[in-house]
Amino acid sequence: MAEVTIRALRKNYGGMQVIHGLDLDIPDGAFVVLVGPSGCGKSTLLRMIAGLEEVTGGDVMIGENRVNNLPPSERDIAMVFQNYALYPHKTVAANMGFALKMRGMDKAAVRAKVEHAAGILGLTPYLDRYPRALSGGQRQRVAMGRAIVRDPRVFLFDEPLSNLDAKLRVQMRTEIKELHQRLKTTTVYVTHDQIEAMTMADRIVVMQGGRIEQVGAPLELYDRPANAFVAAFIGSPSMNLLEGRIAGGMVDAGGTRLPLPAGVAADEGREVVYGIRPEHLHEAAEGLTGKVAVIEPTGSETHVVVRLEGREVTAVFRNRVAFAPGATITLAPDAAASHLFDKATGQRI
Repeated sequence: MAEVTIRALRKNYGGMQVIHGLDLDIPDGAFVVLVGPSGCGKSTLLRMIAGLEEVTGGDVMIGENRVNNLPPSERDIAMVFQNYALYPHKTVAANMGFALKMRGMDKAAVRAKVEHAAGILGLTPYLDRYPRALSGGQRQRVAMGRAIVRDPRVFLFDEPLSNLDAKLRVQMRTEIKELHQRLKTTTVYVTHDQIEAMTMADRIVVMQGGRIEQVGAPLELYDRPANAFVAAFIGSPSMNLLEGRIAGGMVDAGGTRLPLPAGVAADEGREVVYGIRPEHLHEAAEGLTGKVAVIEPTGSETHVVVRLEGREVTAVFRNRVAFAPGATITLAPDAAASHLFDKATGQRI
């Protein structure tokens, strides 16, 4: 195992800079998820760690070694791709052991490593099958097994579950997390799905536009987002963000006065964005009044979209509710769970 250290990392494509001087420390044995919208640079960063993209500037360190100029085969990493990248004409066992065979390892040692990895992943009954005879989840396990047999210092996962159906994604999330808990290998995992990030990561790196917006434990990012972008990106349904202005020690949001978060002070007249998560809104006599637009029962919760004048907010009710579309409803925020951001910079106040 090894820590991964990124210092002042930059990536240019011609005259376009897509990674802007990133600094990042990935501790030894951690499970770190890079997350952000499409085009934010997370896959490019992963491929630079892997050696599949050249570094324009800065350093990539794996353990004590600066690996900028090393080919992928010499970085002691193993990568699992979105599309499995299996050889269709080779059996499961041959796919898993191919890299070891290319290293010149003897057949008995290769077979032992393959059987060990197959046992971990529940692939033992399928070792003599070909990829075409496997389900999507089984193929992804083979791709993971191919990485495990190499006993790398770092695992790299590039959106490995995006080709799977919803039920299988949930199952594979659990399997990958359990695998990490068992092997304790440093893991860097890229996804655009913030639910994957929240459920799998020890630490989440939120990226936007080739920059890091915030790094922290999942609940740290959820409870104390550093800025409005992280606040909106982390959480499903996402945080409600309402523009307003400080007036009389409260936030005036389009004529509705909302209490400031506990312990937060802001100058009179300052333009702000008031944030409140859907589960922290409740019915009240005073607050945000609007008409019910959409009701989404999920079983354990009911999501209610309320249309205000020119805006929408979403509330989550954990009890059964009997609202009807078009009904008028008033929602009040839990002030202790609210957030305040500067409108101009987006940064937390």
